[in-house]
Amino acid sequence: MLALLLCSACEAMGRIETPEAQALPADPSSPPETDATPPNPPALPPAPAGLRPVAVWEGMFVESWGREHMQTFLPWSNSRDSWDFYNLAYGLDANTAMYRATGKRAYLDRALLYVNNLVASARVSSSLPRSQFRDGYLGWSSSLSDPSGQEVPLYESYCWRYVTRLLRVIRETPDLYASDAYRRQYDRLLAFTEKNIFEKWFMRGANDFLYRNRTHMAAHWAFIAMDLSRMTTRADLRARYLEVFDNINQGMPNFPSSLRAQMEPNPDHPAAWFWSEKWGTNTQPGQDVAHANNVLAFIVEAHDAGMEWTDADVRRFVVTLNTVIWPAPKVYSEYVDGTGAGDGWFNDGLMKLGRYDVNLQRRLEQHRVGQNSQFFANGALNVRLLSEQAAQ
Repeated sequence: MLALLLCSACEAMGRIETPEAQALPADPSSPPETDATPPNPPALPPAPAGLRPVAVWEGMFVESWGREHMQTFLPWSNSRDSWDFYNLAYGLDANTAMYRATGKRAYLDRALLYVNNLVASARVSSSLPRSQFRDGYLGWSSSLSDPSGQEVPLYESYCWRYVTRLLRVIRETPDLYASDAYRRQYDRLLAFTEKNIFEKWFMRGANDFLYRNRTHMAAHWAFIAMDLSRMTTRADLRARYLEVFDNINQGMPNFPSSLRAQMEPNPDHPAAWFWSEKWGTNTQPGQDVAHANNVLAFIVEAHDAGMEWTDADVRRFVVTLNTVIWPAPKVYSEYVDGTGAGDGWFNDGLMKLGRYDVNLQRRLEQHRVGQNSQFFANGALNVRLLSEQAAQ
């Protein structure tokens, strides 16, 4: 595992290793800043016939919510080792998705607590003893870098794509954006993100740190740039964010390809996609499914934002999961060409395709791999979005 972590062309496979059970403190040490009397969440539309409703997914989510918070996500949010932020990403996504599914602010507040803790732990790069940059930006180091103590762009981008998605929820929800408490947090966290996440790594070297050498790693930055382009109030910054978004999707400046150019019909299932994680190649077996999750986490959100990825693209990805990656119950491929023996871990991206297809969502209800808060929250959000589509 350590060899994988230290490999510059790789990233960890998206698993959370939960510590041994321990006594849970009564409350988080620093509750989030919120309005005193939040409004009641809006009524949920009925779920399509035969699908598990949001309330059932939420009940499953709540069973693990407090335990995961105290044992893993809260400690990781207070860590100054950026490797811990990698795993924290799943908690951010889970709480944001459950807020989007239910409208209950407790879940949004939990995600904001984590992000506020992250920002509070940042230190000036020049004060980090073994940083390779030692400049004026705020950030974190990691004991798992090679050599130890360096700043790691992957760990930050892996987490921060879900920070920007959280911020977009506030910006695009009128009641939240009009709330003084949420607006103060939003303004502060957006300013930090623009300066100490995107600008920091862009100025340190976009070709090295944003336009990464694997599809899934570049997709994190396309995700962040997309979200920032929809929130920034500065025209010059919006142009830069869109430039990065377009470059990763349509033409990388330092590799002979793009996410769009990587996609081609699956050789054995022409209605599905095939792609390699290596730019400019199409050799099989292609992208591993574990990291395909990261590509889909971005593409799903880009599609829903009406940016680059179309309904036709998404239908091909649904077929890719339903037919190639997951051809039968408890049968999973390791690669997107359908070869190898995979483990069926879909939480961080592929399962989000359930929001487009009732039959796929019904299969996910019976899926037993990776049943944690991220799985349950995205199951709930899938149903919420399917319900809204059915009601239109």
